[in-house]
Amino acid sequence: MSHPLLEISDLQAWYGESHILHGVNLSVNEGEVVTLLGRNGAGRTTTMRAIVGLTGTRKGSIKINGVETIKMPPHKVAHLGLGYCPEERGIFASLTAEENLMLPPVLAPGGMSLAEIYDMFPNLEERASSPGTRLSGGEQQMLAVARILRTGARLLLLDEISEGLAPVIVQKLAEMILTLKAKGYTIVLVEQNFRFAAPLADRFYVMEHGSIVKQFVKAELAENMGMLQEFLGV
Repeated sequence: MSHPLLEISDLQAWYGESHILHGVNLSVNEGEVVTLLGRNGAGRTTTMRAIVGLTGTRKGSIKINGVETIKMPPHKVAHLGLGYCPEERGIFASLTAEENLMLPPVLAPGGMSLAEIYDMFPNLEERASSPGTRLSGGEQQMLAVARILRTGARLLLLDEISEGLAPVIVQKLAEMILTLKAKGYTIVLVEQNFRFAAPLADRFYVMEHGSIVKQFVKAELAENMGMLQEFLGV
């Protein structure tokens, strides 16, 4: 039986005076793909940032593999094997694709080798010596994900990785997630693209106004479509 790799209890978070998260409770089992659904402003990205430690004040409990992290700085959280791919990607324009790829430190043993990464993302091998700004949006997104795979992180937080990309690239990213799942990675997706997320996720959490309002498993997707249309307009 898999065990919870990520456990969040009564998580509250603030940006300055703004109270964004209001008692979020969720868990992600080892090897699962879990998707956070919700409208823009529902608190999904703030939940991801709070897990990493990038919000202002946090209260509650965030356990990664049983270790309480609510008081930890972000670099300590990362060393527990967590990789975060933010929506803005963070590609360094002055570095080549391969230099970007090699930039983060190794956090834990078992990270992918350069050869394994290039096998998964052949586009990146072709563009290895190209400056970061010369990469297409899809190539930049692949690079942003590939960077954290080299570090040894096994819990991946992926924020809107399909946004604004061509369908052929979105399909490649879906194949990548299924490949990573088969390798035993644990993945939390924040996605506005429901058609992208639905076939990939084992479980779904729906957020509204900084709280979890519904959770269900893949087998219950059909019976929850009416609710999702109400919350998401899908």
